[in-house]
Amino acid sequence: MPTIEQAIATFGVTVDEHLDRQAEIPILSGLQFQGDVAVVPVTREPARTPIPTSGVPVVRGQAQANTHLLVATGAAFFSPDQSGRALVLGVLTVEEGATAYLAHPEHAFTGIAPGTYELRRQREQADEVRLVAD
Repeated sequence: MPTIEQAIATFGVTVDEHLDRQAEIPILSGLQFQGDVAVVPVTREPARTPIPTSGVPVVRGQAQANTHLLVATGAAFFSPDQSGRALVLGVLTVEEGATAYLAHPEHAFTGIAPGTYELRRQREQADEVRLVAD
């Protein structure tokens, strides 16, 4: 498993200083969350738009800070959702032999194994239904 330090060197995404640079990043194929973004395994048409080396911002933070950035090693694809479903961000497909990562300054990296996933926002019920603030 890669370390946070290796992911920083590979993708150029910096993370908060208090995070252990030697911590390993698990590569998971099941349901996972990074802050307000859910990675949900699905059976559906795979994504076909290649993830560029610069990555794809899937949720932008306020004032462009704390963005959840999707990056990958190997063949991985992301198609933004065009259906108008407010909580679905898009479809991610990671080919065999590849790994995708969600990068975030406060959460470091989440490793995503080969498969097809929906990336979704979370919402919460407080005084009103609202998106989870990360």
